[in-house]
Order: sequence, then C-alpha cells, then structure tokens
Amino acid sequence: MIILKKVGGFNVGDMKDYQNLENLWMPFSANRAFKAKPRLMNEAKGIYYKKMDGTSVLDATSGLWCCNAGHNHPKIVQAIQKQAGKLDYAPSFQMGHPLGFKAAEKLLEFSPSNDFQYVFFTNSGSESVDTALKIALGYQQLRDKKDKTFLVGRERAYHGVGFGGISVGGLPLNKKHFSLLNDVDHIVTTHNLEKNAFSRGKPEWGGELADDLLRIIEKYGADRIAAFITEPLAGSTGVLIPPTGYLERIREICTEYDILLIFDEVITGFGRLGTPFASQYFNVIPDIITCAKGLTSGTVPMGAVIVKKDIYDMYQNGDPKIIDLFHGYTYSAHPLAASALIATLDVYSEENLFQRAQDLAPYWESALHSLKGTEHVIDIRNLGFVGGVEMSSRDNQIGARGYDVFETGFHDENILLRFTGDIIALSPPLIAQKEHIDQIVDCLKKIIPKN
Repeated sequence: MIILKKVGGFNVGDMKDYQNLENLWMPFSANRAFKAKPRLMNEAKGIYYKKMDGTSVLDATSGLWCCNAGHNHPKIVQAIQKQAGKLDYAPSFQMGHPLGFKAAEKLLEFSPSNDFQYVFFTNSGSESVDTALKIALGYQQLRDKKDKTFLVGRERAYHGVGFGGISVGGLPLNKKHFSLLNDVDHIVTTHNLEKNAFSRGKPEWGGELADDLLRIIEKYGADRIAAFITEPLAGSTGVLIPPTGYLERIREICTEYDILLIFDEVITGFGRLGTPFASQYFNVIPDIITCAKGLTSGTVPMGAVIVKKDIYDMYQNGDPKIIDLFHGYTYSAHPLAASALIATLDVYSEENLFQRAQDLAPYWESALHSLKGTEHVIDIRNLGFVGGVEMSSRDNQIGARGYDVFETGFHDENILLRFTGDIIALSPPLIAQKEHIDQIVDCLKKIIPKN
C-alpha cells in the first residue's frame, strides 16, 4: 500500500508502490481482468509511455486517438502551467474570460470554410455530439420547421456515449440497458469485406450506399428529418473508410432535401488524415462539425462544436437579454483547456505536423499492407495516418483474439495497441518516424499469429 506523506499541505507518495486498484470503476474496461493483471502507465514523453517499472511502451494509438502532437510537448505543458497560476476557473454562464474567445478564434482558423464562424465549447466528444444534435433540432424549430424532429445516423457508427450519441450511433452493445431517443433511424453501414477487403485507401465499391438515405427520406418525409450525422472516417468502430463518392453523395442529398449534415470529427480532426479536418481531405463541407481529442492533444479535456453563421444567427432573433440556447457545461471554455487548445494548434502549425502525416501516409500504407498473408488477418484498411487490421474471430468468441493481441502487445512487446472486437486500430502520434512504423508492423507480425 502507498505510504502517504505531507508536503505543503498535500498528501503525496511514490506512485510506483501504489497497489490499491479497487476503488476506480474503469470506463469501457473488463475491470476484473484488468485488476488481476494491470496495465499501468506512470510517465510519457514523445511517442512513448513508461510502465511503472520504467519500461518504455511505444504508443501506436496516440493514447486514445488524441495525443496527436505526442506526449508532454513542452510548449503545451508550459501554457497549461502558466495559465493554472493565473486564472484557474471562470464561470461560463453569462460570464467569460479572454482565452475562451481567443480559443474560438484560433480554432476557426483551421475550419474548412469561412461559413464556419462560431464555436460552442464542451469537454469531450460525447458532449460535442449531443450538443450538435440539440443545436440542429433547435435550429429547425427556430426556422419554423416544427416537424423536423428526426435524427439519422448509420449502422455501426460510434458517436460517443451520451443519450443522443448512442441513439444515432449504430453499436448495439452501447445501447444495451439504456433508453434511447425517439425519432431516430439509421442507414446501412458501408463495411463489406466481400467487396472491399484489403483496399488501399478509399474502397472503390460502396459509394451508392449513400442513397440509402433516400430510403429514410421516403420513409418519413424530408420535412421530418432535421439532421444526418456521420463520421467521415469511422474510427472506434473499426477503422471504416468511406467508399469513393460516398460522402459527396451524402452532401448532395442533404442539400437537396434541406437536411443538416453533421460531421463527427472527434477522431479525424487535427491531422489524422493530413489535413486539419477530414472535411478538407474529402472536400465535403458539412453544416456542423464536432471535435475533441486532438484539439488539445489529450492534455486537458475539451471538445467543440463548430457551426456555420446562419445556424448561430437563427438563435439570435429573440430578446437580446434572454438566453438563446438553454444548454451548456460548467467547464465550457475552461481557462486551462483554452490555453492548451491555443498552444496545441500552434504546435501543429509550427511543426508542420499535418504535412508530416500526409508525407508518411504512403509509407504507412505499404507497411500496414505487408501484413497481408499473416495468419488470422482477413482485412487491412488505411487512410491518411490511421489503419485497421481485422482478424478472424474465434468460434463464438468475438473480440477474444483482439483482446489477446492487445494484452500480449503490452506485456510482452511493450507496445500500446487499440482493439475493437477483433480489429486492431492504429493511430500513432503525428510525430512518429518510419522506424516507429516498422516497429509497430513487426510487432503485429510477431504477435498476431500467436493469438
């Protein structure tokens, strides 16, 4: 058990000796298995974590898709430390602080269109999604489209864990035990191994699946659909790459039928595809963008919803002294998060990290696809600096192989992998070098056949 000592009025201790793992209920975790054989991080720097014993662990997942600038970047750390000593907190309801406004202005410099002029800050991707859905519904009501109450998502989509996000999301286990929103429907997933296995970049087959949105429109009527939400590239559900022409067709349909298009860019934002947002990569402009994760490179929790001017303006038509959007969070535009955002976006620009990801993408693609023919591997998917390696499932044990590869990677090979079902999802920090890519792929060639 840790021995605590008093220093300056605070209890501190040597965390290397900490053994009590009972009181924390860990999110999205097999708690009993973890506590029987824990995987603990104690330090991080650059592209590496350190275990409790000091062993370095290669981070092949940017923490959880978020540490795009690497760990403990000195400029970001210094900005947070400086702000903590100046202004720790300021209320966000009817009050503000200069950094919040500066952070919004800074973020908009990265937006895909000048039509985006307003930012609503949250604390996570889940909060960003639920915020975007509420903004979309309110917008339709304010423009006197009273029947536009339906929200449409896609099967096998992940949009966080708020009630709105799990409702428009398409993952059954995330919905288990929970009540869902009414007036929600889904179009079909684009994932098809028979047609697209081992595609490099965007699959050639499947663009026509965007027309399934027309089925939903015919089912309910366009005058009842408020918004369609999609991940430009689906990450947490297994790295699902949009087929050629798919997002372009979705945009056409939404425009034609007066449906707001929301891009969930919580994962794809801030360089994962070599551009600030996937919107620029695909040259498809939505009406609302959600983001988080890479927004502060994982240093301080923060999310954001970026909206076009006409959406914001629709909320400004009433009495100027009356609250225009009855929604918000205690920690919206938190001073430490705002300082982290500004420093992080500066780092991305100063170190040209988005271009680095773009330059590494061809090498990344070739390295990943060298895994073709490895025992158990049934598909490899990639785009930009993200990849997915899908493995066959054991009989009646979906996810077991993925878990074992993840655990073997950490304990035996000192590499942090991300698994979802039997898919290994890869998204190294944008500071990675070719030798790190080689190490990731060599580890997978070694451990996948063993499991």
